[in-house]
Amino acid sequence: MAHAAHLSFEPGTAAKKKGRGAFSNQTGRYEPEVRETTSDGWVPDEATPLRTEVTQENAKKIVTFNDSPFVGFDRSINPYRGCEHGCVYCFARPTHAYLGLSPGLDFESRLTVKPGAAQLLRKELSAKGYKVRPIAIGTNTDPYQPIEKRYGIMRQILEVLLEFRHPVSILTKSDTILRDLDLLKKLQKHDLVRTLVSITTLDGALARTMEPRAPTPKKRLAAVQALAEAGLPTGTVHGPMIPGLSDHELERLMEASRDAGATFVSYTLLRLPQEVGPLFEEWLEAAAPGRKDRVLNHIREINGGRLYDVGRSRGGGPKGAYAELLDQRFRAAKVRLGFCEMPVPSCAHFKVPATEAPQGDLFG
Repeated sequence: MAHAAHLSFEPGTAAKKKGRGAFSNQTGRYEPEVRETTSDGWVPDEATPLRTEVTQENAKKIVTFNDSPFVGFDRSINPYRGCEHGCVYCFARPTHAYLGLSPGLDFESRLTVKPGAAQLLRKELSAKGYKVRPIAIGTNTDPYQPIEKRYGIMRQILEVLLEFRHPVSILTKSDTILRDLDLLKKLQKHDLVRTLVSITTLDGALARTMEPRAPTPKKRLAAVQALAEAGLPTGTVHGPMIPGLSDHELERLMEASRDAGATFVSYTLLRLPQEVGPLFEEWLEAAAPGRKDRVLNHIREINGGRLYDVGRSRGGGPKGAYAELLDQRFRAAKVRLGFCEMPVPSCAHFKVPATEAPQGDLFG
């Protein structure tokens, strides 16, 4: 399979803000007014950075439960809304529309932090009747995105999980996870943690274009190595695999992960729900115009002629020849490289910490 050439933006394409993944800020589907872009011949300065704005959310709950047949967990935590990594393909972008914001540039520049997350978590885990199962973190937006260095919400959450001996599975693109190695190793003493690092490509130029504020592939592989050497159950997620653009890298990604110390592995195929489709098409037109038709044709073949079909992309519906071939390649490489099945953190050690004893009976 031919390797993709390094990508570069071509003159005349839409202006792109420095350090951002999306090109535009299209209207979210719930907004009462629709914004349309027109050209007056003036080209804005790409080099002018778009500043990140952070607002605080007074959340009432922090653990989200689901009964979706499309995911392998029934509860999750998202410390942040939006993600500064700016991955243009991110399937979580449409969630910003619920806030009255755009899944485009707003998603990566207008973020929400939940400062009361740790207190809420302690309360919810202490609730009578709570039944323990692993909590997934990083399945929507990244808990170790750049603003975590400032707010430390993820570290506070880990402290509570350790206090309760609660199992957790963490997925991230960031080597910032190494900041919390001390807590992660304490969790692992009770078999409570599983760590996964997402690595989309080994091509630094492609990563910089698609995932402008995420750590480089080399840094992510170094994080895998550090986590594995610390004795943590460590795996990698390779995706989204982009048909006709990055799919040729699958086996190389798996080999690099194995060499770094990962013991389990998975992959995902590109999904383009809601507003992600137009944003990704816009990016393809600018970054890889010669591959645009090929990529989109593959995606439509996977989705039964559309850019996105939930039953085919996430469910058990037919995927088509391309997706079947990719899955065969993955399974063969997984066996050849000696990867094991993904471990499940233990629920056996969960306990609600004792609170301070109430004042004794004065007349007892």
